[in-house]
Amino acid sequence: MNGTKRHERILERLNRDGKVDVAGLSEELGISGVTIRRDLEYLAQAGVLRRTRGGAVSMMMLGEGLPYAMREIEVAETKQLLAAAVAKLVRNGEAVALDSGTTCVEIARVLVGTRLTVMPFSVQAIGALFGKSNINLITPGGSVRHDEGSITGPLAEASLRSVRFDTAIISPCGASPEDGVMAHDLHDAAVKRAIIDASRRTILVADSSKFSRSAMAAVCPLESIDILVTDAAVPAQVVERLSAGGVEVVVV
Repeated sequence: MNGTKRHERILERLNRDGKVDVAGLSEELGISGVTIRRDLEYLAQAGVLRRTRGGAVSMMMLGEGLPYAMREIEVAETKQLLAAAVAKLVRNGEAVALDSGTTCVEIARVLVGTRLTVMPFSVQAIGALFGKSNINLITPGGSVRHDEGSITGPLAEASLRSVRFDTAIISPCGASPEDGVMAHDLHDAAVKRAIIDASRRTILVADSSKFSRSAMAAVCPLESIDILVTDAAVPAQVVERLSAGGVEVVVV
């Protein structure tokens, strides 16, 4: 198992249990304790966890999420599947507002094969779409969060008040039937709400791990979205509740 896969599995355990131990990880992954300790040191330097005697505990609280570099490697294969499923839902000629986050950057890479007008809300997605002849790229105003590359703030919200989109593609930091769609950053949550308000339909793209996470800022109720794109490990009660509320659920 390579380093990226190991880090991904460690992140999964941290998200689920809030803590990990070297002996348990070594047995579960079939990796030596020395390698596990080296992985934990790497993740500690990235600010994801705090080392403890024989293991580590998560440093992630409701007001903060995983660093961008860590999220890029988290469930990477699943994000590619989700991106391909979202691309199939978008038709040639649509005007699309594309949220920030690592999943939406993956979606941007797939959307380059479709004739679209796109307003992306991260510098990474702008880079992925720039120079593609079939993409009419519109950049929003706003401030760039240096740690995330997301575009937020009053100018970003003002940009959205003057346009309308066929489709909003939103990626949450956390989600649940009780608390709805959530984000860690208040300004990011405000932009997400403005994107939804400016769009005819909303596609929420969230891998199943997002349904075990909470965040501080509320975006919207889950039932207010039109389509959820997720993976097969999504909790059954989420699918049942959304389907009963008229939300289309696409499982990859």
